Amino acid sequence: MALKVKQIPERIGWYLAGFADGEGSFSVAFRRRRDCTMPWKVSLRFNVSQRDKVILALFKRHLRCGTLRMRSDGVWCYEVNNLNAIRENVIPFFERFGFLSAKKKRDFSKFRKIARILAEGEHLDGAGIREILRIRAGMNDGGAGRRKYSEEEILAAFHQGKSPEAIRQARREQPDAASSQA
Repeated sequence: MALKVKQIPERIGWYLAGFADGEGSFSVAFRRRRDCTMPWKVSLRFNVSQRDKVILALFKRHLRCGTLRMRSDGVWCYEVNNLNAIRENVIPFFERFGFLSAKKKRDFSKFRKIARILAEGEHLDGAGIREILRIRAGMNDGGAGRRKYSEEEILAAFHQGKSPEAIRQARREQPDAASSQA
């Protein structure tokens, strides 16, 4: 069920948006799939981590989605990784209660673009995956070395069984990291 964002009290909405501006994260993950014809599962995630569970419970209550869990180090995490919940709850919330920081505005805009690509099924081929990788390269300071799989590894899975020339062509079409972060 879609979030009725206009029913969220403004003071709560702006408070949560401000909190997410400083402590929240919008991310894109690739998970290897060996059981399907599609080699990768692409997942979006919005999360906020904090030692105090109270604020995170406010996110869950007012966004009406997501999960709360405690990590082994005692930090609580609120996260939403269901595409429908992201599209119907998280995105409308932050479209109404935006961010002040330019970085978070930029990351959210890219997150929305990737959500649209996933919703429209454009991620089901190599071209869509390349577009997601291009957009993701400019998010979260380029991933700062925290990504499990490189772009080359992700794209190579689409080229299994193709000629070396086809693989080289795909690599030439891939944007280089410097130009995609501009």
